[in-house]
Amino acid sequence: MRYDLAVIGAGPAGLSAALNASIRNKNVIVFGTDSPAISKTKWIKNYLGFEKISGQELNENFKRSLQDQDVERSTEKVQQIYAMGDYFAIILKGEKMIEATSVIVATGIELKKDLIGEDEFFGKGVSYCATCDASFYKGKEVVLIGYNEESVEEANYTFEVVDKLTYVNMYKENPELNEDIEVINGEIPVEFLGEENPTILKFKSGKEITADGFFIIRDSSKPERLVPSIKTDEEHIITDKNGRTNIRGLYAAGDISGRPYQINKAAGQGQIAALDAAKYISLVKENKFDKDMW
Repeated sequence: MRYDLAVIGAGPAGLSAALNASIRNKNVIVFGTDSPAISKTKWIKNYLGFEKISGQELNENFKRSLQDQDVERSTEKVQQIYAMGDYFAIILKGEKMIEATSVIVATGIELKKDLIGEDEFFGKGVSYCATCDASFYKGKEVVLIGYNEESVEEANYTFEVVDKLTYVNMYKENPELNEDIEVINGEIPVEFLGEENPTILKFKSGKEITADGFFIIRDSSKPERLVPSIKTDEEHIITDKNGRTNIRGLYAAGDISGRPYQINKAAGQGQIAALDAAKYISLVKENKFDKDMW
């Protein structure tokens, strides 16, 4: 199925984008779950229209704004986005794919720093999707560094495929893992070591473990890993005033497009990107969009 617009991220920028595109009769799908940064904030005192409101209540208000709109929601994780000319191929976990005429990236940013060697070994033994790549390590030993609930699901799946799985627990006490999975608690991973491929994970304490492959399961990944050839300035996607990126039909809004990291700013940027995307989508459908217009 091809959607008019796919929004990656369900924080204030993503939901604002979905609302404004849907009002303009665009077929919209939103990927993502509630923003923990907002829902766990005790009080917000600088959001226009509310003297004082809890983050959880504001987040519920955001979601209620979409109740009467025909917006599809999905919690499936987007692995990569590929520009295909007049549409985008969006790869989901499990090698599923959907298409969209336009995409707005509103993922927020990952504040955790990369491990040393993570970029160097990405795609060479370091992966961000265990269910995608576990089959490459059948009969081998792997390490999965888990930061969220998804990492528990991925670890249990991967354990059924590989010979040995070690779970580095960065998530919570007593995750619901298969009892035969080896768990490392209380250690902070800092570096991958190896020559052409990583073979060692080193911890802050000096402890080292060896493996044939490594998985890192976080809430989000760097934009250039999500969208090949996207232009970035360090951890942010470079956009113009309308949220346009260097890739035709692709927008970015919210924290992923730069500081300040504010809810007001994110919601406004989501609206701006959606308005421009709606115009773009209409022109593409009518075969009236000139490539020189981007």
